[in-house]
Amino acid sequence: MTTTVLEGLSASARGVVHRGAKSCDCAGATVLADRHDGTVVRHGDIVAKAHAPDADRSELAVRTAVAAHPALAGILLPPLAIPGAELHGRAVSFWPHGTPVDPEAPDEAPWEQAATLLARLHRTPTAQLPGPVPQMRGPVKAALAVARMRKAGPHPAAAPVEGAWSTLPAWARAEAPMPHATTLCHGDLHLGQLVRHPTPGGAWLLIDVDDLGLGAPAWDLARPAAWYAAGLLDPDAWTRFLGAYRAAGGPAVPADGDPWPALDTAAQALTVQTAALAIAKSRAESRELDDVELAVVHACDRIAALPPQLAPGAPK
Repeated sequence: MTTTVLEGLSASARGVVHRGAKSCDCAGATVLADRHDGTVVRHGDIVAKAHAPDADRSELAVRTAVAAHPALAGILLPPLAIPGAELHGRAVSFWPHGTPVDPEAPDEAPWEQAATLLARLHRTPTAQLPGPVPQMRGPVKAALAVARMRKAGPHPAAAPVEGAWSTLPAWARAEAPMPHATTLCHGDLHLGQLVRHPTPGGAWLLIDVDDLGLGAPAWDLARPAAWYAAGLLDPDAWTRFLGAYRAAGGPAVPADGDPWPALDTAAQALTVQTAALAIAKSRAESRELDDVELAVVHACDRIAALPPQLAPGAPK
């Protein structure tokens, strides 16, 4: 991200915090994220986000309006009632700042709360929402990750990732419409997408609506499922997450019994996505894959080696 964009975004956040004020004695803006798909800065209790350059403006407007709708109160962090802006051709939105999950306290990770929020999101009636609600972008992000890996150039770990990718059905590769795409989904669920509401003792809320839309709810459970399958998520955490989702009436999996027939395809797609991004980043940083990244690549190797009758989308 160029300094010009960061400075402009910081000035936008400052302008919202100090509307009408001629001077500001508080600390400057803090960069919370600076990636190719979005830049986020905080100034005081305001967060300003510059969305991806290629973000569809009309779809983003609907997604933001959905987050502000009363039906999503207590589920999604609502945007501030401030007209959207533009910065160097990128849409900018404004949000209240919330306290994120502490990455240094994994035992305190709010897996149950995340699962309950997902179940409530998935049970939201969509007919009353602003629309038309776009499609959830999960499969698109997986396809973009694979494209990014390929653009980065040859890598010895790419073969199992490509092999696993080739086993996925067309909809999971964003090459065909997602089946049964009638549920409101987050599209990019991980613990970094939760913050505590900016009030003392506030509840956890979901953030980041860039991939929000109608889709198959299993996709929102896919990342923790993939981590568990790859040995990266403690079995107790996975059990608590899945149990809380079921207890809250989440529709992505049966209320009891084996959840994996419903989760396999999405979890394998997220495994490929994670491995592809790891390879692309390692090449960009001229470094070897670390142990966690290698675990995900090895999981892709296992996916690619599945017998055809067990591959995602195969008749059961």
